[in-house]
Amino acid sequence: MKKALIVWGGWEGHQPRQCAELFAPVLQDFGFAVELANTLDVYLDQSKMQSLSLSLIVPIWTMGVITPEQERGLLDAVANGVGIAGWHGGMADSFRNNPAYQWLVGGQWVAHPDDIIEYEVNIIAPADPITQGLSDFTVKSEQYYMHVDPSNEVLATTTFHPRSAPWVDGCVMPVVWKRRWGQGRVFYSSLGHVASDFEVPEVLEIQKRGMVWASRD
Repeated sequence: MKKALIVWGGWEGHQPRQCAELFAPVLQDFGFAVELANTLDVYLDQSKMQSLSLSLIVPIWTMGVITPEQERGLLDAVANGVGIAGWHGGMADSFRNNPAYQWLVGGQWVAHPDDIIEYEVNIIAPADPITQGLSDFTVKSEQYYMHVDPSNEVLATTTFHPRSAPWVDGCVMPVVWKRRWGQGRVFYSSLGHVASDFEVPEVLEIQKRGMVWASRD
């Protein structure tokens, strides 16, 4: 049976435990055996991280500190074919001092002007299996302004009109993307500030499809 590893912790404002508990049964419904870990030391377990049965890592860890050995365990696992899929600050604001990890993710959060606002998400890759059949939609949450890798395959975007930062008015920012890291697939969505954000059907569906896409066959 394919296995998924959910690693949760860090800043509690992003509700890592609640999100882990939300997505564990979702992954089980897709046929994964799910393990939850609330320590970054799990990345040191080579028997686990290099196991061919490990198909997917779901990181939910905001504003943490990762050791070089922990980071290497994670990066090597993905490079060797384990998929990684996450969202919001739980994946793209995890380790601010680790550019190699940020390169894997394909981006890093830098701001959310105006804090909680209503904004539109635009699907720009309607033929991709992750976004196929979905239309543009609105969410009320943090609109993430990010530094992003130009090699990302972007699936959805948003346009900024912030009162607090008018110099970026009209900026089109990636929201959902996928990429590769060695042999591994990487999926990211900037949606999902707290667990209740996944009550928006499109937000949940995109994340579910992204996790399945990223997972190693």
